[in-house]
Amino acid sequence: MKNSDKNRKMQALLLLLDDPDETVYEAVAAELIKESPRIIPKLEYIWENTCDENCQNRIEVLIQRLHFKENYKKLRVWSKQQDPDLFEGFVLTSKYHYPDLNIDRIERKIEEIRRKVWVELNNSLTSLEKITVLNHVFFNDFGFSVDNENHYSPRNCFVNQILETGKGNPVSMALLYTIVANRLDLPVRFIDIPKTPLLAYVDRKIAAKVHPAGVETDVLFYINPANKGSITGRRELEYQVKRTGLEPSVRYFEASSSRTFLTRLLEITEKSYELNGFREKTADIHQMISVLNHK
Repeated sequence: MKNSDKNRKMQALLLLLDDPDETVYEAVAAELIKESPRIIPKLEYIWENTCDENCQNRIEVLIQRLHFKENYKKLRVWSKQQDPDLFEGFVLTSKYHYPDLNIDRIERKIEEIRRKVWVELNNSLTSLEKITVLNHVFFNDFGFSVDNENHYSPRNCFVNQILETGKGNPVSMALLYTIVANRLDLPVRFIDIPKTPLLAYVDRKIAAKVHPAGVETDVLFYINPANKGSITGRRELEYQVKRTGLEPSVRYFEASSSRTFLTRLLEITEKSYELNGFREKTADIHQMISVLNHK
């Protein structure tokens, strides 16, 4: 189709957005959703220049669907990478709720945290001492903490809100902590334990020296971001797993993938939406979870 013909078709579709016939609108919407997000400014212009509330509502839904389609596409690409970047994944999940997310502002805030930790680090510090420095800056200087009063508030799932309020849920807080740690070249990874996710400091060479014979693991120690970064050893974690009635599993002790980390974040996002009455959003989040788990 020539550009001129395509433009005329697009204009005709846009003019039908206020058609009172729902059948006509559904056909129009189906065609518009096939388009790229480049049509969003045109939709916004119509929204601003119409007094038809029904038409405005239709446009809002269309814009939301177009943003979701684009974000979903990017998440699929992210999930297919061999070692996807956690920050990029966190931004993509947050853009579901905040499509106009200011990424530069988020980057500056994370860099501020990273730099404050970095000036306190030196090569003479042990791995444990480095994490102690990170904990002090992250939890004391910047005041990050798990929001125990509103555990399932949706805002606790999004990186911009966490940086603004200093509050998050156990998964999102662990995710932000990991991003900062990795930007300091601290090998912190996700441990997939139900309800209370932990992080692991991974160093194969040192772990081989400090663990007793028969314990083969790359994990040096465990970190609990939900408790201001408290440190736990292998034996303590084994005891906790048994006490909670969980069957012993490698995934409770060894590092998991970035996809698993992001999946857990989306699962708590889905539950947060559901518990707060936003059931229409849970289907979208479920689709996002599915694309991460697609083999």
